[in-house]
Amino acid sequence: MVTTYTFQDFEAAPSRAEFIGSAIAAHKSSDAYRLALVADAYDRQENVTINEYARMLYSMKVTYDDEGNRKAGVGKSEDRTAANNKLASNFFNRLNTQRVQYSLGNGISFVQPDEEQTGEDEVKEAMGPGFDRRIAEGAYLACKHGVAFMFWNVDRVHAFPLTEFAPLYDERTGVLRAGIRFWQMDLTRPLSATLYTEDGFSDWLADDGVMRPLDRDGNPAESEVVQAYRTETAYTEADGEQIVGEQNYGSLPIVPMWASRLKQSTLVGMRAHIDAYDLVKSGFANDLQDCATAYWIVENAMGMSDADLAEFRDRLRLEHIAKVDGTDGARATQHTQEIPYAARQALLTELRNGIYEDFGALDVHTVAAGATNDHVDAAYQPMDENAADFEYWVGECVEQLVRLAGYEDSPVFQRNRISNQLEQVQMVTMEAQWLDAATVLRKLPNIRPDEVAAILRSVDAEAMNVYGYGQQPSEE
Repeated sequence: MVTTYTFQDFEAAPSRAEFIGSAIAAHKSSDAYRLALVADAYDRQENVTINEYARMLYSMKVTYDDEGNRKAGVGKSEDRTAANNKLASNFFNRLNTQRVQYSLGNGISFVQPDEEQTGEDEVKEAMGPGFDRRIAEGAYLACKHGVAFMFWNVDRVHAFPLTEFAPLYDERTGVLRAGIRFWQMDLTRPLSATLYTEDGFSDWLADDGVMRPLDRDGNPAESEVVQAYRTETAYTEADGEQIVGEQNYGSLPIVPMWASRLKQSTLVGMRAHIDAYDLVKSGFANDLQDCATAYWIVENAMGMSDADLAEFRDRLRLEHIAKVDGTDGARATQHTQEIPYAARQALLTELRNGIYEDFGALDVHTVAAGATNDHVDAAYQPMDENAADFEYWVGECVEQLVRLAGYEDSPVFQRNRISNQLEQVQMVTMEAQWLDAATVLRKLPNIRPDEVAAILRSVDAEAMNVYGYGQQPSEE
């Protein structure tokens, strides 16, 4: 049984060094961690199931018990002469990418439609550079592993995968109270770790299996050196740059990001469908390679043993010629055969449709060219339902990150979908006479909410110049 460590275990641990090592080892032994490693393999288009699959040869073998009684058994060995193509599909990466980019492909903003817009997203600016990319990275990790951990680091966000972070939840509330981030290039290299708590963080290193603390400069220390998340520095000519103030957030600046209310990897459930699809596809390729075109029936060769027949088969397969040794009139007659195609193709199509349907994704092949928005909306309905759940959990994480930055706001998602944009623009144009300019711009499919105010200001400035208002051009 694998022990799951909690925040209460952390508080009661007599030795921080021993606890960190044990917590990391327990995390690596957990079902969630092992599933995350498998999900990483499928994400790289490496199907774990078919990679471990090998064709076996079965043969009867006779054995005897202690009393000399004859008994039969079955022996098996890997068939190294049979084709063993392993064709892995890319469904896992493709569908997770579609789910993330559908909601986050256009980025998120904090400009609410009913608020006065200045054209500047102050909250978005405060969240630091690459905020949209980090949120999309975390969301993809959450889909793949079931959860990602978003770290608010003073003025920017970082995403920690489950394979590099051991969470320590509170036993009573379920809130993340502490955690250990760890990384190691390979098993022969030192294991680095950082312990994150509400009171600050500390760095650790194990190069011989024993975890030891490090100081601020990364050098070995006698005892744990806890550093604050926010520091204030000052520079003097006499002392150089010195830390003059330290401050924490009052809560752990790491927020779990879940991808759905199920709080599990999207590989759960999907794996069986992907394995079935890949096995059928690989099996079809193997059959075509092994015996698709012809086979021979040997007649009047009663003197041929099983070994002779096996040699005959191998010669035909490898050299495409063989002779028959046996009684008079022995001959080999060639026959051709067709590999069943229609049934396998129908099964592959059914499996593919099932994968898309169960995941709630959009198969673009089902949307005909020139389809009306009604048809497009119908095709997107399952995806919209899953996106609503996905955006709820991502939005909850973003709101907590924004709160750590000192703001109170909720994100706005602009879904990235194909549509008949001409039809949408025509509809908005027909309604424009009853709407104000800001509402019209917000309804246009190719304009983001945070662009509306800047466009309105530009239009107003141009109109003032055209009618002779505003600043006059310089005589120079």
